[in-house]
Order: sequence, then C-alpha cells, then structure tokens
Amino acid sequence: MTDRLPVTDWLTVPEVAERLDVPVTRVRQLLREGALLATRGEGGPLRVPAAFVHRGQVLKGLPGLITLLRDGGYDDEAALRWLHTDDPTLPGRPVDALAADRGTEVKRRAQALAL
Repeated sequence: MTDRLPVTDWLTVPEVAERLDVPVTRVRQLLREGALLATRGEGGPLRVPAAFVHRGQVLKGLPGLITLLRDGGYDDEAALRWLHTDDPTLPGRPVDALAADRGTEVKRRAQALAL
C-alpha cells in the first residue's frame, strides 16, 4: 500500500517512539486509539508518515482529524492519501497546513469531503 500513497518519508514504530520519547507500546496504543495512522509496505514493517510527528509530538489536530475522516467514510489508506495530496484551496497538503497551525481550515475541508 505504501507505494500507492503520496507519502515520501516514513518512520517505523520504534522510530516514532524515539522521536516522541515514549515506549513503543505507547505508539502502538496511539495507533489503536486512532491518534496516528500507519500502513505496511510489501511485507515490511508498520510505518507512520514522518509528517505526523512534529517537534517531538503527535501533529496538533491530527487525532481529531483522523476521527473526522473516519466518521466521514474514509478508510486509513484514503485518509493517508488525502492528508498527503496537494489541495490548491489550502494551498498545499493538509498535513502541512496542520503543521502550520491551520487546522481549522483543514477540518472544514475534511467535513465538506465526507463520503
């Protein structure tokens, strides 16, 4: 699946744990709770987009946005794709807009796109 997604930089679960300065079990809990999204490559390890970790924390607004996308009918692959695809109305990628503290704009677009 990772080959079909517009994500260029990935982190393994241990790398995410290191960047967040938490145990690997905490990262797995964040994945279960929907605070992070991950995918597996061709038989490879579970990977998280590097953009989801910002300044040593989970990207601000990401957990709520993941919930919003899932409630709107997006599966994890579609959510990953949407977050990493340029949106000329933002402009840029939704994940970058979150990092730039423009979460309200991103959430509005996610709500409008509910499947």
